[in-house]
Amino acid sequence: MNIHADKQLKSGIVALAGPPNVGKSTLLNSLLGQKISIVSPKPQTTRNRILGILNGDNYQIVMLDTPGIHKAHSPLNLEMVKIALDSLADVDVIIFMIDVTFPLPEKVGNAAEYLTRAGKPVILLINKIDLVARDNILPILQAYKQLFPFKEMIPVSALHQDGTDLLIDKILNLLPVGPRLYPLDIPTDSTERFIVAEMIREKIFLLTSQEIPYSTAVMVDSFKEDEKRNKITIQATIYVARKSQKGIIIGKKGSMLKQIRVAATKDAAKLLGAGIILKLWVKVQKEWTRDSRFLKELGF
Repeated sequence: MNIHADKQLKSGIVALAGPPNVGKSTLLNSLLGQKISIVSPKPQTTRNRILGILNGDNYQIVMLDTPGIHKAHSPLNLEMVKIALDSLADVDVIIFMIDVTFPLPEKVGNAAEYLTRAGKPVILLINKIDLVARDNILPILQAYKQLFPFKEMIPVSALHQDGTDLLIDKILNLLPVGPRLYPLDIPTDSTERFIVAEMIREKIFLLTSQEIPYSTAVMVDSFKEDEKRNKITIQATIYVARKSQKGIIIGKKGSMLKQIRVAATKDAAKLLGAGIILKLWVKVQKEWTRDSRFLKELGF
């Protein structure tokens, strides 16, 4: 064992924070080289804290993908914001992420207040630079210099991995020397059941519109492995808030539910490296987003 190399190992926890839909989940998946956090064009897709573990020869970065921080009203949304803000308390570095589509500091609400309260070094990450000319980025950097004393300000394209190597270097400059917090072969602390449930929910976000995605929750009821056949049978329930939404999720002659099942099955098979038999049910859980007991069952 190289003792000197162990002493130089950088290890710590980094929180991805910021408004909804700026690309936090895309960045985490891109850095990991695999999908553990779901992505959609709709805001507030991420509901729970997702943990991804990045390993290098001389570092381990434990990265937390948090729900977007926004003005919340329902118990579900209030809990999402609480999860995001609580995640800032026990980390070594915060990445505050925005994107070029809403660049002005006044769009991020009380960000300076909660970043100051966290008391951690903060990197500003300006995402989606592939959507604008480079000349448009400098005014954004100058505007955000007035918001908060960021340690670094880095333009990136998470989707195209442009600037992500520089981001890793800047994170490592701020992390302490220490041991790895997780084994090398673990990319996340999320269970396979949780990730599959999230994949199903992602397909609902991608395939349905209006309030439907925000009114649905997914629970995996059973997860049975057949090692001889390399098959996994998964049974899951999609919960909706109202009876009318159940019909939309099922679709005409089950067409929408079939689309959700087929798309989620493909992702689950890739994740688990096995043949997947996915069985889905749809149930009404009246106004579940305001039901604190049900929210606890979902893991909030």
